[in-house]
Formats: sequence, structure tokens, C-alpha cells
Amino acid sequence: MDTQADLRFKDDKPRIHPTAELKGCRLGRYVAVGERVVLREVQVGDYSYFERHAEAIYTTIGKFCSIAANTRINALEHPMERLTTHKVTYRPNEYFRYLGVDSEFRERRKTKPVNIGHDVWIGHGAVIMPGVTVGNGAVVGANAVVTRDVAPFEVFAGVPAKRLKLRFSPEIAARVEALAWWDWPAERLFEAIPDMQSLPIEAFLDRWEARAI
Repeated sequence: MDTQADLRFKDDKPRIHPTAELKGCRLGRYVAVGERVVLREVQVGDYSYFERHAEAIYTTIGKFCSIAANTRINALEHPMERLTTHKVTYRPNEYFRYLGVDSEFRERRKTKPVNIGHDVWIGHGAVIMPGVTVGNGAVVGANAVVTRDVAPFEVFAGVPAKRLKLRFSPEIAARVEALAWWDWPAERLFEAIPDMQSLPIEAFLDRWEARAI
């Protein structure tokens, strides 16, 4: 890439608001983490962003995901089978000396990660429960509570969340998956964005499928 071409692209380092709290995270290029976002052991793909007050733990997030404010990804369980659901039984160290974190319960939580694909939009206030997978191109509506897997390009909403519709026909969705535009280098994305803005989805696919040959 020559010097002139470099001018097309901004700094690709992640942008993290000073009030955000991150621990054990891996962030891709151009990732943005907003005000008072809390992330614990989360992997975030290129170009994805979190708006203010979002939270996530034990989660893998793909590229180009839009995560709105006040969302909670992997809303962890409490031990309902115990005498109390309170954290006094699994984090007693916050209250007492000589009693440590319940590592077995912590590992139980970690065995239920959330996996979110590429180009997923999670609406304001939505909650994704432990162990859920959200496929590429899916949409989760505002204030939804997602308790089961969301297939690629499905639109889910409600409490508990249910499928409302597909974003595209199965044929178009399959073509988008095959194109895998989210893996394109920045140079190709730069060229394609005007067509993303102006062309109907089928016309875009026709043009860029041909260019991929």
C-alpha cells in the first residue's frame, strides 16, 4: 500500500472510553468501547462496537457487530439449587476472610459462553442468556430476552425472544454468507461501501460476486 492509499484509512487501534472496564479481553481493529461498558473475558472482532453501559462476559463477538446501550450479553446465572441464590455462597471472599471464590461454580458459568457471529445488531436493553449462539447477520430487538439460539439473518424480539422474520430470503442470505464481506480487507471495503449505500441487495451481490471470481 503506498503513502497516498494510506490516507484513506484512519488509525485502526481500538477506541476505549476512559470509564470502560475491561479484563481479559481481546479487541480487533477499529473496535469501539463506549462509556461505562464492562467486558470480562470477551473477544471482539474488527469494527464491532459497544454503546454506553453495555456489559458482556465469557463471549466471542464477530466483526461489524452493533451492540446498543444497556445491553447484557451472557447474563450469568445464580445457583438456584442452593439454599440462597446470593453471591455469598460463590464469592464469600467479599464478606469474610479465609473463604475464597467458589471456583467450581465459576467454571460452571464459563462452560456456557455466548457466541455472536458477524454483522449482528443487538438492540437497546437486550439480554442474551448463557449458552446462546447468534448467527451472522441476525438482529435482536430492543429489550428482548434471548434464551435460545438465533439463526443467521433472523430477526428476534420479545420476552422471551421469538423469531419475527428473516432479513433476507434464504437464497439471498446464502449468497451473503458465501460472499463473507466481513472478511474483506480495508481496501476492498473502501471500494464497496458506495455500492452498499446505493444498490439493492441483489444488485450488490451480482456486482461483487462477479468481482470475486
